[in-house]
Parts: sequence; C-alpha cells; structure tokens
Amino acid sequence: MRKGIIDRFEGEYVVVEFEGAMKTIKLSDIPKDAREGDVLAFDNNQWIIDRKTTDKLKKEIQELADELWK
Repeated sequence: MRKGIIDRFEGEYVVVEFEGAMKTIKLSDIPKDAREGDVLAFDNNQWIIDRKTTDKLKKEIQELADELWK
C-alpha cells in the first residue's frame, strides 16, 4: 500500500510527500475532509486517509515539540 503525507494544497491539486519525493494528486481524487499533515494511503484504487498513522505521527511531532520547549 502506497502512503504519503499531505504537504499542502495548491488550487486543484494536493502536494503529497512520498519518502522524500513530492508528487501532486488531483484534489478531486482524495477525501474531501483531508487536511495538511494527514497520511494518505492508496488502497483498492482509491485514496483514503490513514487515520491511525496520521494520529501516530501527530503525537510524535507533539512530543518532539514538547521536548524542545522544556
């Protein structure tokens, strides 16, 4: 299963990072509730939000930020 992190939205496209490489995907091809920082997974010929991985990454980032400000 291919996974990437939404970096930003640009007009009719979303820019997604896949292992350090940036790719664009049509905005109409991803879930309407997708946001920057969400992990997208390509499964069964469609893009879905991988909520479990998204939540895990957000928690890790928050923990790193908390450590930085101690």
